[in-house]
Amino acid sequence: MSTNLLEIKDLKKHFPIKGGFLGRTINKVYAVDGVSFNVKPGETVGLVGESGCGKSTLGRAILRLHEPTSGSVKFEGQEITGLDVSEMRKLRRDMQIIFQDPFSSLNPRMNVRGILAEPFKIHNMGTKTEINKKIDDLLEVVGLPNEAADRYPHEFSGGQRQRIGIARSIALNPKLIIADEPVSALDVSIQSQILNLLTDLRSKMGLSYIFIAHDLAVIEHISDSVAVMYLGKIVEYASGDDLYAKPTHPYTRALIDAIPEPVINRNKKREILIGDVPSPIHPPSGCHFHPRCPIATEKCKSVRPELTNRASVAKPHWVSCHNA
Repeated sequence: MSTNLLEIKDLKKHFPIKGGFLGRTINKVYAVDGVSFNVKPGETVGLVGESGCGKSTLGRAILRLHEPTSGSVKFEGQEITGLDVSEMRKLRRDMQIIFQDPFSSLNPRMNVRGILAEPFKIHNMGTKTEINKKIDDLLEVVGLPNEAADRYPHEFSGGQRQRIGIARSIALNPKLIIADEPVSALDVSIQSQILNLLTDLRSKMGLSYIFIAHDLAVIEHISDSVAVMYLGKIVEYASGDDLYAKPTHPYTRALIDAIPEPVINRNKKREILIGDVPSPIHPPSGCHFHPRCPIATEKCKSVRPELTNRASVAKPHWVSCHNA
């Protein structure tokens, strides 16, 4: 039996582009294009990359909020890509998501009590009295007063709304939470509070996270392992300590060099990325990163590098680069 909570293998999500009089598929958006990694029980895997690299689409494809085009997603050894609606509904008790925008992810017409009661009602869990008691407990866990239950989302700050979103995600005691940039829309002063809350919940509830962000400083704070994603593919995957100490892929090195430092070292040579992420409709041939890579060769333009382990079996460090 597998020791992994989640196993993702060669997962793809391509969005069709339709056109013409008959609405035929004329092209595709290669949003996620063959991603593989595992999540162990209690582990936090950070998923990082620039905007447009497919991180959020990957998170939604894992939960089947976007139906995968192909590939495998196993949760506790069970293949979930072929489950029907009723089977997926049962499984959603164990797999939840925290959305990026706390302003749009909460129903403005429902008060907090109604928002937090919804998961229990959908899964027929508890009487009205029991549900109200659970709602009070949830608010206490995320640091909100009981009277918040009778207020509406517009009455709260961004950080408080995200706490409500977190309370909703943990209501059914899930095993896995996909946190889709949960602090990027918040003030810097509030971000650390939310990160500390997520860390505490992980410890108390035994949660596993896939934590999506474009900020490597945030990822470093919370993650055990880090997957660096570029244009629908993972280009580097290692433990957090190894990746930050020995970044191997030139894209990873450039992202780390872009982290602001409190004291500027003018003698440090930094790798600066040139240009933007190419279109996922027409990804570059060979290595997708080669048009922006400072060490690209002719081989990089025509041959796609495989994600290979450059370290030991006990402590792997996976990299997709011909020259790293």
